[in-house]
Amino acid sequence: MAPGHMMPMLDIARVFTLHGKINATLITTPANVARLQNNTNLCCHISFLTVSLPLKEVGLPEGCENLVYTSTRETTFKLFRAIEMVQPELEAIIIDNKPDCIVSDYLYPWTVEVANRLGIPRLAFSGGCFFNNCISYNLERYRPHDHVRSESQEFCVPNLPDPIILTRSRLQDIVKGKTSFNALFERLRKAERNSFGVLMNSYHELEYDYANYFQNEMGVKSWHIGPLFLFNNDMTTNNNDDANSCLQWLDSKPQKSVLYICFGSLGRFTRAQIIEMVLSKVLKSNNEIEETSNDWWLPNGFEESMKEKGDGLVIRGWAPQTTILKHEAVGGFLTHCGWNSILEGICGGVPLITWPMFADQFYNEKLVTQVLKIGVEVGNMVWKAWATDETEVVPKLKITSAITRVMGGGEEGEELRRKVKEFSVLAHKAVEEGGSSYKDIKALLHVLRLHKQDRISKESSD
Repeated sequence: MAPGHMMPMLDIARVFTLHGKINATLITTPANVARLQNNTNLCCHISFLTVSLPLKEVGLPEGCENLVYTSTRETTFKLFRAIEMVQPELEAIIIDNKPDCIVSDYLYPWTVEVANRLGIPRLAFSGGCFFNNCISYNLERYRPHDHVRSESQEFCVPNLPDPIILTRSRLQDIVKGKTSFNALFERLRKAERNSFGVLMNSYHELEYDYANYFQNEMGVKSWHIGPLFLFNNDMTTNNNDDANSCLQWLDSKPQKSVLYICFGSLGRFTRAQIIEMVLSKVLKSNNEIEETSNDWWLPNGFEESMKEKGDGLVIRGWAPQTTILKHEAVGGFLTHCGWNSILEGICGGVPLITWPMFADQFYNEKLVTQVLKIGVEVGNMVWKAWATDETEVVPKLKITSAITRVMGGGEEGEELRRKVKEFSVLAHKAVEEGGSSYKDIKALLHVLRLHKQDRISKESSD
């Protein structure tokens, strides 16, 4: 339960209802229903069922039902524990409602068993891309990182369509050795293999070699049904003060002059790194940097100075990211490399500056910079297990260099812009009638209907 997973799941429900003329029910918690309803317009064929988490029993405050509100490892593990405790209730809800299909986040492997008991398909939603899954598979299969001498030594991931260069420092802990999460991820992989298939928020033209590798080499049946938000683009609401002030500010700026910076809903930085950003002119301030402020992550007078000079805008709350990225004033996107953000940057036709931190973000960075070649790296070299973990500071010279390459008006920036525009055009075509993702959705719904017919026929004959 995090925005980066929940919003595309809601989009999947809307795609099913709009293209399949069927009903969809989303199971979540009361606070998350409010979050979803506040950010989107809902189709009349979508309904919600809620389950309350035992927050008090695990030591969490009321309303702490999303990873956005867990600022430490301890509180995050408490939330995971609360979710585990309601599994029997979730199973009962699914069984009582007799669905024809279950679509669940891959982090809920037990839904495979429930689907098997009901004789219905379970579709896993991974939240990532084909490329990320292919890298993970080959790292585990060939383990090239076991043969390097240091964390910073480069190696090539074997047997992939492209030469992908990584270092051990960029790998997840579960890849490098045994952790408390290894057993969980093995269970997730087993559930994926035993599922009816996997839904990918991607489109064939973006990573066709890796979509084919996922199906043919890894043997996982999948459907590419993205970019999901493009199917529902006209249903996203931006009617709030933050969105309106943001767009008004952008309207006052020249074309391609604004760098949009966002590190996702779970991104966290130390104050030392924030100050380095300010010194690099990523964030501009004419005031002296002091060690105290009302917002610990901002130097004193920072926001006021930006407002006076018109240098930038701080958005609190939920930013209208897709609207920002397609605005003609935006010329670049400094991103944490979450998959949703990468897709939204591509669809907006904006070149990327990559600053991955955790999860699958370093793998996503390599798709952007080494395969698609639509962005440049800031140069963060160290993966961290948790958003709040401290790592070495990326120096201002690296930050400035990456931004200049994209925003400086040189040939490299223009070439990045040309390539990302091509992928943007292909993304919009993919969701149009007859496009690759449009056809995969229709094919998926057809397969699900056939499965239902077969199940009813068997039940009748029994």
